[in-house]
Amino acid sequence: MKTKTIALSLGLILAAGALYAADPFEGTWKLNESKSKLTRGTGKNTKVVYDSRLIRDKMTVKSDGVDADGKPVHSEWKGRFNGKDYEVTGDPTSDMRSYTKVNDQTLNMIVKKGGKVVAQGRIVVAADGKSRVVTLNGTTAKGKRFTNTAVYDKE
Repeated sequence: MKTKTIALSLGLILAAGALYAADPFEGTWKLNESKSKLTRGTGKNTKVVYDSRLIRDKMTVKSDGVDADGKPVHSEWKGRFNGKDYEVTGDPTSDMRSYTKVNDQTLNMIVKKGGKVVAQGRIVVAADGKSRVVTLNGTTAKGKRFTNTAVYDKE
């Protein structure tokens, strides 16, 4: 009886752990500029932090980097990966963003400014969880088309 109780308890603990396993997007990501291909004049996020612990059932995404003129930028987004628009603060190029979860390691995103789509992209976390690639296609404020591929390493 004691062995069955221990086995059942261990099984429940493992099941609970699987349910609450960390989201592969969570954590702090640092831009690896040598592996990235960024269009000049589009700015860049050098550090991105995904955290779901701050608000129940929502993800918080904080980004630090520079704008197209090289000035420091800090932006924040709080929402769910459900394809709905949620407000972005601090980003001069966007005011709304939506993420749609494709699978456990892939997100699609749409970036808007004033109700107009200015960029679309995909975020893919590597199978080992140590890096991610963000591919973003869009139009700058000056109307120039761009494609950026940013590679991030997990800190």
